Amino acid sequence: MFEAEISASKLQDTVSKIDALVDECKVHLNEDGLSVQAVDPASVGMVDVSLPKEDFAQYEADGELLGLNLVRFGEVVGMGNSGDTVALELNEETRKLRVKIGGLRYTLALIDPDSIHQEPTVPDLDNAEFDVVGEEIQTAVKAAGLVSDHMGLRHDHGSLEGFAEGDTDDVSVDMDTVDGRDIPDDEEASLFSLDYLDAMAKGLPKDSDVTVELGDDYPVKMTAELAEYGEMTYLLAPRIENE
Repeated sequence: MFEAEISASKLQDTVSKIDALVDECKVHLNEDGLSVQAVDPASVGMVDVSLPKEDFAQYEADGELLGLNLVRFGEVVGMGNSGDTVALELNEETRKLRVKIGGLRYTLALIDPDSIHQEPTVPDLDNAEFDVVGEEIQTAVKAAGLVSDHMGLRHDHGSLEGFAEGDTDDVSVDMDTVDGRDIPDDEEASLFSLDYLDAMAKGLPKDSDVTVELGDDYPVKMTAELAEYGEMTYLLAPRIENE
């Protein structure tokens, strides 16, 4: 069974962070909350989002696994206003999801979970870690987009920098790190697809700390607490190995 009520703004925000990378996903409805782990079709980017039971006005679940079309679901919940409550209920006979927002009633067909891309496992990278305000990352990504379709991330003696090199112009942005941990003395750098980084940066909380884990030619891992609820992680593999 599955029945839940949650604020429209929370649900809209959560969906936007997932559909930045994927159009469909598996949703785990456990007794203690909801979680999604999904990887994009190219297996380059990954997203992991969790909403504990306490973040819902009402929540009852017993381990269901749903396959969800995020595009259609996002369109439906996007019709709610910020002060609205979204009620969700799984019809176990028809295997469809009932969505109620104010006077709106919508019955959403689900996807066979087995037809969706295999779920990833979030790795423990054990790399250098920085705490950076989300807006710092967004600024670096925006600046890199002025000159290139790739962006590099590197650290050198405790400093985290975003950089890009174009045909004629170059740009670099020193990010104001709140805290840095486990940082080796030597410089390490990796290059990433700006398309993916841009999508992820937009999903990061602007005014909150983001933990960035970075190593030489390793994936970059960005983890953040969502405002007053849940947690999210993005993982992005390097686009080009840095020589």
